[in-house]
Amino acid sequence: MAPSKKDLPMMTGAQAVVASLEKCGVEVMFGLPGGAALPMYDEFHDSSIRHILVRHEQGAGHAAEGYALATGRVGVCVATSGPGATNLVTPLADAYMDSVPMVAITGQVNSTAIGTDAFQEADIRGVTMPITKHSFLVTRTENIPESIKAAFHIASTGRPGPVLVDISKDAQAGTAPFDFSDTIKLPGYKPTVTPHNRQIKAAAKMIVSSSRPVLYIGGGVVRARAFQELKDLADLAGIPVVTTLNARGALPDSHPMHMGMPGMHGTVAAVGALQKADLLIAVGTRFDDRVTGKVDSFAPEAKIIHADIDPAEIGKIKPVDVPIVGDAKAFLGGLLEDMRSEKIPDWSRWTTYLTNTKQRYPLGWSEPGDGKLSPQAVIKRLGEIAGPDAIYVTGVGQHQMWASHFLPFERPAHWATSGGLGTMGYCIPAAMGAKVGAPDKVVWGIDGDGCFQMTNQELVTCALNSIPIKIALINNNVLGMVRQWQTLFYEKRYSNTVLDSDIVPNFPALVEAMGAVGIRVTTAEEVDDAIQRAMEINDRPVVVEFICSSDAMVWPMVAAGTSNDEIKIARDMAPEWEEENW
Repeated sequence: MAPSKKDLPMMTGAQAVVASLEKCGVEVMFGLPGGAALPMYDEFHDSSIRHILVRHEQGAGHAAEGYALATGRVGVCVATSGPGATNLVTPLADAYMDSVPMVAITGQVNSTAIGTDAFQEADIRGVTMPITKHSFLVTRTENIPESIKAAFHIASTGRPGPVLVDISKDAQAGTAPFDFSDTIKLPGYKPTVTPHNRQIKAAAKMIVSSSRPVLYIGGGVVRARAFQELKDLADLAGIPVVTTLNARGALPDSHPMHMGMPGMHGTVAAVGALQKADLLIAVGTRFDDRVTGKVDSFAPEAKIIHADIDPAEIGKIKPVDVPIVGDAKAFLGGLLEDMRSEKIPDWSRWTTYLTNTKQRYPLGWSEPGDGKLSPQAVIKRLGEIAGPDAIYVTGVGQHQMWASHFLPFERPAHWATSGGLGTMGYCIPAAMGAKVGAPDKVVWGIDGDGCFQMTNQELVTCALNSIPIKIALINNNVLGMVRQWQTLFYEKRYSNTVLDSDIVPNFPALVEAMGAVGIRVTTAEEVDDAIQRAMEINDRPVVVEFICSSDAMVWPMVAAGTSNDEIKIARDMAPEWEEENW
């Protein structure tokens, strides 16, 4: 029986914020105070929750993402009104695209001043409505507990995502009974978690009737922690598997059925598997344009089973033969059980073809002709030394794609990157959050000199808070991916892509000034020693700058808007798909 209002403790709104966060199990949050958030911050001073003071609110948001990805829990960030809140827009959009559970709490001007263009006022609820799973504007003190409780429930259930709770300053300062009852009143929110058994059985029948099935695995499998079910299914049925950028590590790369990452910069075997398949079992994936290429020519012969917890994704891009709404873990577990009672066909001709394709078109690179380091070789060597147990985080660009190919993806949930939004500047704060969430893990960030200069100030946060992340800075002196497109499609007209990072800044000196260790590597002979030295430093952040060639390219590549059949590998050699007549 719920207590009566008179039996409830009286709290200020700010105290209610802290008490609600504690009851939701929050252990750490990332934020930066300001006027409209001061009542909350006054209460944070005495809270058991660890607050990490960032140098920019964008860093708080990405750190919350990194924490969520490393732990599987909801990440929390806090900011003040106006510019503090708008600085969270990019990480909120990033978390929304990649289905990362996050709660952002922002201060707002007094409720009586809302709509008057008051100092540091911004309609952050309106601004973020398209890029959050839900948002609350709280102007009454008594509504704070239920809003925060609902925010955590929404962020972590169904398809995960970011939720914003914007709280006016007078609501924080006011007093009301603290009611944190067990009931969450969200009558319009009822995500379907359990997939329908009939649909799962239909999927199993379609699979055993196929000749060339492929498991097309997306980030939803990672969010659902469905790793064992995926492996067991691949082992039992012998179905080839491809894992998208956000699903890297969901199945070990060493698994014989794993064909790699599909898409614009996917492996030839993974792209070929999708193009030649007669059945796609798409799980927790949204048929992103970076995977499909020209949609009309994507997987032209394939029937599609699409399982996703978000019904809006099913059929959004491609017509679906068997739609299944539900949690990826529940779906794969149910499918595994049904497949155990089916006669598994002999798919050896299909799997042999893909395995041969994988061997025929391995990932590789050409050594640069300018005497500088090969970024691919650096990243591969980093993965060999740090090993598969490290957590790897990247920025966005060429280094992200090289990392997705050459790191050792043998453990699930050891990878954090900005997939859907492609956010430069993601690496350092996300690595910080991952290290806070997994303090016993080695966390390596792989960043580019362009990305690094967007959020490197969070190294100060790491230094002051004893968060010893390690950053491999791939300095090729250019905005590499943009330059690659200019090379291939704009007649080498390099408009505004040279960063002059060989002139300023002096990266080792810069990071030393921020309390980190700075190491510069210019020759291949220095690579191993520098990585080993970084591995031995665990009392502060380390940045190892690798001076790399500007001309290194990401291969394979499917040009934007073209068919996956037009995939190109190094030296523009097209793979010969027609060696098997299916």
